[in-house]
Amino acid sequence: MIRKSFLHLPLLGLLGLLLLALTGCQDALDSVANKAEHPLPSKLVNKMKAHDMSSRSPIMMRIFKEEGVLEIWKQKGNGRFDKLTEYEICKWSGKLGPKFKEGDRQAPEGYYRIYPAQMNPRSSYYLSFNLGFPNGYDRAHGRTGTNLMVHGACSSAGCYSMTDEQVLEIYGLARDAFKGGQEYFTVAAYPFRMTPENMARHRNSEHFEFWKMLKIGYDQFELTKRPPQVEVCEKRYVFNQQPEDADASFVATAACPAMRTPDSLAIAYQAYQHKWNDAFSKAVTRESRDEAREAAEEARRDERDARMEARQEIRSETAANGTPLPIGNLFSTLGPSDSPAAAPAPSSVAAAASSSAATAVNPAAPSLSADAAVAAVAETAPPAAQPDTAADRPFWKIWGGN
Repeated sequence: MIRKSFLHLPLLGLLGLLLLALTGCQDALDSVANKAEHPLPSKLVNKMKAHDMSSRSPIMMRIFKEEGVLEIWKQKGNGRFDKLTEYEICKWSGKLGPKFKEGDRQAPEGYYRIYPAQMNPRSSYYLSFNLGFPNGYDRAHGRTGTNLMVHGACSSAGCYSMTDEQVLEIYGLARDAFKGGQEYFTVAAYPFRMTPENMARHRNSEHFEFWKMLKIGYDQFELTKRPPQVEVCEKRYVFNQQPEDADASFVATAACPAMRTPDSLAIAYQAYQHKWNDAFSKAVTRESRDEAREAAEEARRDERDARMEARQEIRSETAANGTPLPIGNLFSTLGPSDSPAAAPAPSSVAAAASSSAATAVNPAAPSLSADAAVAAVAETAPPAAQPDTAADRPFWKIWGGN
């Protein structure tokens, strides 16, 4: 018994260590005291300093579904924004395109304002903030949905889900920006990076016109490196528009007030758009050529598959009808019990082959039975050799052989 106890102790200790390791792995972030106030990692803070950013300067976020990326942009000392970091989205649900209704499990696309009240430090998904869906544009189009968030736990049913480690940093960046006085930050959720190549590739999508509208805000941010001022009127997004009447307001379902784009932005955007359109046209040409080549290759594959299928059907029908192949007819006169031990004479083989060939050429001709085949062989066989007697030989051969 004592020997058994000593044998079991190391095993029990090893099991305990394994359980402790697993528990530590699963609950590593649960040990973080006060998650909502957890300080940002020093590596990220040092990167901010190196790029002339304050830890409490304003932020903006961009989400790209197709690339699976969430970007954090932060304001520098000159007022322009630079990308601080990006995170790989753990999960997002649905497909490319906007969210339409509650329960469609579709992650939204568009421009969303995040206020401090939307931050949730007691989230069931570690930490989270609500996107504010539906916004004014969504409501103007009758779209419905609730509790669309960016959160942890890597689980999504219409949300953008991150790992707990990621959302701990994302939440901290937003928290510090609010502490610095930012009223709200913008989350711009896009289907993909709105490059000429990507837009050309998706030009036949039912959502293309919607994406063209989102692209205006995307382009203006690329130009200015400042988050666009986003409003909604006439059921559409408008960007960086200045009302001519200072008291005028934007109403999502009403006509847009008289407004204008700032001159410097209008000039820069016109030049940008001209260059972009040229690149888009070239991308469409390339895409069309590639699509035509792929269509031709697919047509060739379909034709080849059809030929193979037709040949297979012919083989199947032949097997079903019992029609023998020509090579099989060569031996069709032999019964199952015939033995190849005694090879037939060459003339009999030739006769049998001739008969088989005739049968193959004319399938209606009756096949020879085994007995008939034997008879045919007997009829065509050469006469047996007779004994050589002296009476049969000439007299000079008789004398010569003695």
